[in-house]
Amino acid sequence: MKKIFNVKSVLVLLVLLFMPLFADAQCAMCRAVLESESSQNAAEGINDGILYLMVFPYLLVGGLGYYIYRSYRKKKYEA
Repeated sequence: MKKIFNVKSVLVLLVLLFMPLFADAQCAMCRAVLESESSQNAAEGINDGILYLMVFPYLLVGGLGYYIYRSYRKKKYEA
């Protein structure tokens, strides 16, 4: 049986999966509002919200990619 995942692809997947945990993403407008206020809790909340919203497009694209992969694999073994 052919191996689907090798060590390198699993490592790349894990790095990409945990990368948003280390990102401090802010748009220009959010940064301007947060710099005018001196509350650190507000800045952390905005960052967490941005990262939360960023996850869903990746989940949708990943789910679509998995569906396409599964359908091609199913066709390959049927033939």
